[in-house]
Amino acid sequence: MNRTIRTMEDVLQLLDTLFDSQADRWTADAGSWWDGFYGDRSKPVPFFVAKPDENLVSYLDRGLVTVGRALDLGCGPGRNALYLASLGFDVDAVDLSPAAIAWARERAHETAADVRFVCGDAFTLSGTELSGTYDLIYDSGCFHHLPPHRRVSYLALLERHLAPGGRFGLACFADGGVGSDLPDAEFYRQGGLAGGLAYTAESLRRIFCDLTEIELRRMRDEPPGSPCFGEPFLWAALFGRDG
Repeated sequence: MNRTIRTMEDVLQLLDTLFDSQADRWTADAGSWWDGFYGDRSKPVPFFVAKPDENLVSYLDRGLVTVGRALDLGCGPGRNALYLASLGFDVDAVDLSPAAIAWARERAHETAADVRFVCGDAFTLSGTELSGTYDLIYDSGCFHHLPPHRRVSYLALLERHLAPGGRFGLACFADGGVGSDLPDAEFYRQGGLAGGLAYTAESLRRIFCDLTEIELRRMRDEPPGSPCFGEPFLWAALFGRDG
C-alpha cells in the first residue's frame, strides 16, 4: 500500500506518471529526447537559426522592455539569450538538453557573449543555480510542451522569480495551427501531449490573469532573409507584473 500524497508537489508528480514516458518533454528525464532533437544541427528547423524572436526585438525597440536581469526559459541553442546579452542584459538561460546548452555555449563563445547557461529543469533548480528575481522572463517554445497540471508549477516559478514591475514574454502554439486543440482532460485520457498544446488568446489571458496584459498578438511571419525569427502559428504575448 502506497499512501504518500501529502503536498501539492506530490500531486503534481503523481499526475506526471499518468503520461507515457515517451510523452515527457518537461522534466529533467526528457533531456535525452531533446538531445536527439538537437543532435542534427543541419535540420531545417525554423528556430535553429541564430536569430531572436521578432516580437522580442519589437518589445525592446518600443521600450516595452528595458535592460536588466533576464531569464530565458527553454533557451535551446541560445538565440534569444544571446540577443539579450548583446543589448546589455544580465542573462541566465535554462534548458533540459545538454546538447542544446553545448550548442548555445559555442554560439556564445563565437560572439563573445556573456550568458550564464544552466542545464536542468527550471522548476526544480536549486537556489544556487536559479536565484533572485528577473526584470524579464522570456519563454519561446517551452510553455506549450507542459501538461496542463504543470501550469501550476509554471505560475509558481513566475511568482518566485518575476520582479515587481518586471515583464513576462511568451511565444507559444496558437489555436488552429501546429499545436493540439484537444481539451485538457483528453491529454490525460490519451497519456500524451500530441506534440504540444495550442492555446487561445482567451485561455492565455485566463492563465496569466494575475499579470497585466501589455500585448497579445500572432507572431509576424518573417522571411528567410530577415534578421529575426517569426512564425504566424505562434502567439506572441507580453505581460507585466505590478510594481
